[in-house]
Amino acid sequence: MAAYEYTALDEKGKKRKGIIEGDTAKHVRSQLRGQNLSPLSVTEVQESKRPRKSKHSFSLPARGLDAASLALVTRQLATLVRSGMPIESTLDVVARQSEKQSIRRVLVSVRAKVLEGHSLESGLGEFPGSFSDLYRATVGAGEKSGHLDHVLERLADHTEAQQALRQKIIMALFYPAMLTVMAVLVTVALMTYVVPEVVQVFEGIGQELPPLTVGMIATSDLLRDYGLYMLLALFAGGIAFRQLISYPGPRKNYHRMLIRLPVIGRLVKALNTAQFARTLGILTSSGVAVLEGMLISAQVVSNLPMREAVTEAAKKVREGGGLSASLDASRLFPPMTLSLIASGESSGNLGEMLERSADNHEREVESSITTVMGLFEPLLILLMGGLVLTIVLAILLPIFDLNQLVQ
Repeated sequence: MAAYEYTALDEKGKKRKGIIEGDTAKHVRSQLRGQNLSPLSVTEVQESKRPRKSKHSFSLPARGLDAASLALVTRQLATLVRSGMPIESTLDVVARQSEKQSIRRVLVSVRAKVLEGHSLESGLGEFPGSFSDLYRATVGAGEKSGHLDHVLERLADHTEAQQALRQKIIMALFYPAMLTVMAVLVTVALMTYVVPEVVQVFEGIGQELPPLTVGMIATSDLLRDYGLYMLLALFAGGIAFRQLISYPGPRKNYHRMLIRLPVIGRLVKALNTAQFARTLGILTSSGVAVLEGMLISAQVVSNLPMREAVTEAAKKVREGGGLSASLDASRLFPPMTLSLIASGESSGNLGEMLERSADNHEREVESSITTVMGLFEPLLILLMGGLVLTIVLAILLPIFDLNQLVQ
């Protein structure tokens, strides 16, 4: 049995769309005709299968559940499974309650797999773009241990915390970004429209203009004559840079440069460490082996040098080394994290110590972003005020000189 998306006409000739389960497309069409619907199209629900592309080409992402939808679905599944409802009934209830077609199509398809006798982990594996390796491995561990309800609760807490952190970061960056855009637009408007109108007053007088005024006029002419080309060059440069860092070598060098920067480097390390610790903590607490959990956790680390450090540490753990000592060899992970991991290894509470480390680093990320943005906003206002003051002085200085000549 599988899930199928259909488009059909009802008795009044109105189009209807939905999702229905069936053994084959022919079986689904028969069911629709039994409901007095005339099927127009019937397509099996599956994640977008695009041809394998070059690693350097551009492509649109496959459809899947976004972070907010995943957090909501996980919480609903956790609540219903904890109440004792069978997993296939749980998937059906959550699918019917959802208002989004994307959620319904995924959950109905997963439910169809479960009804065929597959595990929930296997059903989720049909949609890797919606359910990460961490998600599937944790669910699989919960199924094997018989504690799927507890595992789903942990996943729900994790996805909600990740979504909350993401929203906090976006909200913290939104106002400074808008302020920066407005500052740039106001400066460009002053230089390209206001300044040329004002400097016309000085034309034909034959007066020698101050260097500040001459520089302002030259900048204004440059923006008016070549502003569009400069904007296009900036846009092209951004695309070229993005294309360049799509190659492993340049991307690795770029990530290495980021972690060496004074403030940004600490933020990048804290964010990647939090992601690694949270993922490994959930996996180990759910019964996944440490080595397997490290290999899965490495995939959520976006910084390439830190990801390679986790992979190398996994090799040392496979050879019998300790987790904290293996990670310490890279000198990329904060000492506090290494200390908590060492404490967890010795006490047998590795999962708890990892999640405590993730909590600390997530708080550090949030606090650092708030502090940086708190300093950035007044600095940007001061910079904008300085630019406006410079433009005003460049306009007023020739007027002062002209008054002195008249006197």
